[in-house]
Amino acid sequence: MLRNGLEPWHLLILAVVMIALFGSKKLPDTARALGKSARILKSEAKAMKDDEAR
Repeated sequence: MLRNGLEPWHLLILAVVMIALFGSKKLPDTARALGKSARILKSEAKAMKDDEAR
C-alpha cells in the first residue's frame, strides 16, 4: 500500500479533511504560515551547512 508513497487521491483526501477541520477561511493563513516556516527552516539549514564548511 505504501510502496508508491503518496498518490494523487491521497492528497485529495487530505485536502478535504483539512477543509473540514479548519474551514475555508483559515486555510490561506495556515498555508502562508507554513510557507514562512519552511523558508525559515531552509535558511537556517543553509546557514548551518555554511558554518560547517568553514
